[in-house]
Amino acid sequence: MHDLNRFKNNNGLHTNALYAFHLMLTHVLEKEKPSHALVAWDAGKTTFRTAYYPEYKGGRDKTPQEFIEQMPYFNKLLDAFGIAHYELANYEADDIIGTLSQKGAEAGMDVVIISGDKDLIQLARDQVRVDINRKGVTNIDSYTPQSIQADQGISPEQLIDVKGLMGDNSDNYPGVTGIG
Repeated sequence: MHDLNRFKNNNGLHTNALYAFHLMLTHVLEKEKPSHALVAWDAGKTTFRTAYYPEYKGGRDKTPQEFIEQMPYFNKLLDAFGIAHYELANYEADDIIGTLSQKGAEAGMDVVIISGDKDLIQLARDQVRVDINRKGVTNIDSYTPQSIQADQGISPEQLIDVKGLMGDNSDNYPGVTGIG
C-alpha cells in the first residue's frame, strides 16, 4: 500500500495521480514524438449505454477521494503541454477515441492509441496501433490487426462479438449462458 500522504503539496492536495500521469505523458511524448495528440475523458457515469442497460458498469468501486480532488488539474497539465483534451456528455472516452482514431486513419495518419483499457484493442486497424500498458508505461502490449489475427485467430472487429458472447465483469454485462 502506498503512503498517499507523501504525495501532497503545501496546500494538502494529493498529487500522486498527477505525478504518475505527468511521468506517463512525458514518456509517451518522448517515445512516440507525435505530430498531434489528444486525451479523452469520460464525461460522467451516465451514457447512452446506461439508458439501455442501467446496470452497465454497475459493479465498479467508488472513485477514491484522493483522485477526485486531483481531477481538475489534469486538463491544466495538458493545457501546459499544448495537448487537446475532450469529453462529451452521454459518451465514454472510448467512444471519442474510436471516432477520432478512425478520422485520423482516414486522413492518412498513423494513429497510436495508448490506454490501460483492453476494450480498445478492437480499434486496431492498418493505420491504428493500440498499445495497452500492463504495468506502468514501459511494460506494454502492442496490437495490430495482424497480431490479433495471429494470437487469437480473429479480426479486431470480431472482438466485439466475442465480448458480447462472453460478457464482461468489469463493464457488468452478462454473456450468453454457457459461453462466458
